[in-house]
Order: sequence, then structure tokens, then C-alpha cells
Amino acid sequence: MPTLVQAVVRPEKVHNVMKSLLEAGFPAVTKMDVFGRGKQRGLKVGEITYDELPKEMLLVVVGDNDKALVVQTITEAARTGAKGAFGDGKIFLLPVEEAYTVSSGAKGL
Repeated sequence: MPTLVQAVVRPEKVHNVMKSLLEAGFPAVTKMDVFGRGKQRGLKVGEITYDELPKEMLLVVVGDNDKALVVQTITEAARTGAKGAFGDGKIFLLPVEEAYTVSSGAKGL
């Protein structure tokens, strides 16, 4: 069954992630601007608290055999530094029951 890989990453890392996915053989990606917060509950700078931080969401649909490679590719390209940092993002995997091409109506990826 195909899988939707939904990755939320830092805006400054999107170019790296998109380039890495293309080089790994995954050119089809949907990208959108999103805002939110994770476990860190936003960011406090002095007296100002930023409750919602800008992020980018990337959506990629892949076959079962490619899930691990796509997750590894995104993780490595989106990670800050060698060990990563809070706010680097999150990756979710969801099953895709069906897919259709709008122009032709054809079923399948």
C-alpha cells in the first residue's frame, strides 16, 4: 500500500530537503507554508513569546519499498547540526488507500 510521508521542517531547511529528495529519485513533492508549535511550546525571546512558529510541510507519496529511504533522506537533510535540535521537525507516515490523476482520471500513482 502506498504511504503519504508528511514532513514538517524548518523553512531554512526546505531547499536542502527538496534537493535531497530529488537526488534520491523522488521529484514529486507538495510544499506548503504552515505555522505551529511542538513540544517546545513556541519560542521565548526576552519578554516576547512566539506561540506559533513558521514551518514548511512537505508531502510525498511513496511505495512501501521507499518509505525508509524517504524518511532517512528527509531526516538527514532537515537536521540541524550533527545531533539535531529542538524544532527541527516531525515526520508522519499515513496509508494511502487510493490515488487518481485529475487530468486523466486514471487510478494509481
